[in-house]
Amino acid sequence: MRCVFSLGARQAQYSPAAAARSPLLRGILITDKPEEALKGADVAVFTGGFPRKQGMERKDLIAINCKIFSEQGKAMEKVASKTVKVLVVANPANTNCLILRANAPSIPSENFTCLTRLDFNRAVFQVANKCGVKVTDVRNITIWGNHSATQYPDAASASVFKGTLKPAPQVIADDAWLRGEFITTVQQRGKAVIEARKLSSAMSAANAIADHLRTWLVTGTEPGCTVPMGVVSDGSYGVQKGLVFSFPLHIDTPGTWKIAQGFKLDDFAKSKIKITEDELKSEKVDADAALAEGNRA
Repeated sequence: MRCVFSLGARQAQYSPAAAARSPLLRGILITDKPEEALKGADVAVFTGGFPRKQGMERKDLIAINCKIFSEQGKAMEKVASKTVKVLVVANPANTNCLILRANAPSIPSENFTCLTRLDFNRAVFQVANKCGVKVTDVRNITIWGNHSATQYPDAASASVFKGTLKPAPQVIADDAWLRGEFITTVQQRGKAVIEARKLSSAMSAANAIADHLRTWLVTGTEPGCTVPMGVVSDGSYGVQKGLVFSFPLHIDTPGTWKIAQGFKLDDFAKSKIKITEDELKSEKVDADAALAEGNRA
């Protein structure tokens, strides 16, 4: 299997010692040529994008990343395996994934995903800590929408194993926390990490990437359980088709996914989902404009 990681220039380092500890590794190619990197790729993980800087508007960030991900998408369209599985990590992850997909039209849309597993892992910890259980005792928390501060971490349909499997809201018994501190803590966790260590999260993000790929491509989800991933919307839960949106997913067969149906959404949840959907619609408008400008150039 050929796996590709797209990295920022300062991150691209080769470690023979690390390679020696990976017996399945057959080689490492370091290149700044997309077609060379993506040739025959079976899995592509895009962690490198242009970071948002102070004073930069989100639409300016999208315009710059449009150029980066348009180039990567065109290269993938030309030389990657048509069954390549794609994970976009670089922010704005949902819209970067949208741009990538637009430039690789022959690759199935269901092969494109973006990372919300880090948000999920954070949400699971918050609930486990509140309930006094292990993170492995928490099921079916989900992340709706954008990997941004508008995302909606949702524990309303989650369950907690505490002697027996019980609804998480029943165990927590604190609606104010579930609709307030829980949501804002997960939404703002990335910012809090940066403020604390002056750098973004590294190992937790790497762990989330591994979790995402392992669940999607190797293990699948346990019966009755879901995980969130940013995927191309099919219109489920009223979300605009074509947006890259984080939904709860069942993965019954590794390498595939299907949006879990039947999550009960009250007016509060619907209002939160609309906020994050509206943000993604706005980002799509900016991305479409940048793509059109690039095609005219």
